[in-house]
Amino acid sequence: MQKLASMFKALGDETRLLIMGLLLLQGELCVCDFEGLLDISQSRSSRHLRYLWNAGLVENRREGKWMYYRLPDVPDARCQALLDALEALVDGAFREDLLERLEGWFQRKELGTAASCSRTPA
Repeated sequence: MQKLASMFKALGDETRLLIMGLLLLQGELCVCDFEGLLDISQSRSSRHLRYLWNAGLVENRREGKWMYYRLPDVPDARCQALLDALEALVDGAFREDLLERLEGWFQRKELGTAASCSRTPA
């Protein structure tokens, strides 16, 4: 029961819900992408991602100095049920907003006008 409670607590924050929505649409993103997409600091994005990681809702991998986050490759049944529910809820205006953010962010990165890292999407 404690694991399930931690998952719901992790999803009880608007920034973390945005992160999950972005990951549902994009698959994998670097911490610097969340900084630019959500206009938050590196420490704040890392703190939110660590919260999601501790709840088992995301996985990470390091590539050099960059840390990338994605949804679990093999989520347990509870996590899968939550991910399915989130995917069903990421629709309409919310989905369009996230897609617009992603498109704008990757354009700025390509042009070199992004304030954060210069990595292209994985």
